[in-house]
Amino acid sequence: MSIPDKSIDPRLLSAAREEFLKNGFEKSSLAVICKRAGVTTGALYNRFSGKEDLFSALVTDTIRDMEEYVLKIESVDLTSCTDRQIYDAFFMSSEINRQWLEFLYEHKEGLTLLIRSSAGTRYGSFHHDWVKIMSRFDNKYYQEAYRRGLTTKLVSEEEMHVLTYGVWGLFYEPFFYDFAWEQIERHAEIIQDFVDWHKALGIKNPSVD
Repeated sequence: MSIPDKSIDPRLLSAAREEFLKNGFEKSSLAVICKRAGVTTGALYNRFSGKEDLFSALVTDTIRDMEEYVLKIESVDLTSCTDRQIYDAFFMSSEINRQWLEFLYEHKEGLTLLIRSSAGTRYGSFHHDWVKIMSRFDNKYYQEAYRRGLTTKLVSEEEMHVLTYGVWGLFYEPFFYDFAWEQIERHAEIIQDFVDWHKALGIKNPSVD
């Protein structure tokens, strides 16, 4: 009985990642991937149904972890929060930014593929889909601030989505340009200086009469 070559899967995934990043999904070649991995196309199809299945194998863990991360923070009962906590939730401090960027950096390989190479796959609208999730989260806090009278400024769900889309570009682009971690740490401070949710949404400091 032949012994299965357990090195095939990681070789295929590594070769696929390199090919997708270089050429994007649509222009990538399974023949090139197989040649680079040193396997036959038959070996590939024994493991993956095709090119998109191979791409999916490289990004599904990243998407799952990102969604689970948001579910944890979204489960907070805002009615139990103080006005100060609601206000502070809109302050994008360098430390909070760094935590998000660190989490994304831990998923750098999958995230970079999603940002740079997913056109033509079912993940092609990843940025938009992710912003929809985060916009819902931002709007939840904004609605609570409005209910409490911390702001009287009316912001529609569509406007919130546009704002959130712009903010998340600040988190995605460092991965598009392959920033080193040292650059990303500096970027966390730049985001703090650049984004002022309080001004944009008219949210008043509860400590100021």
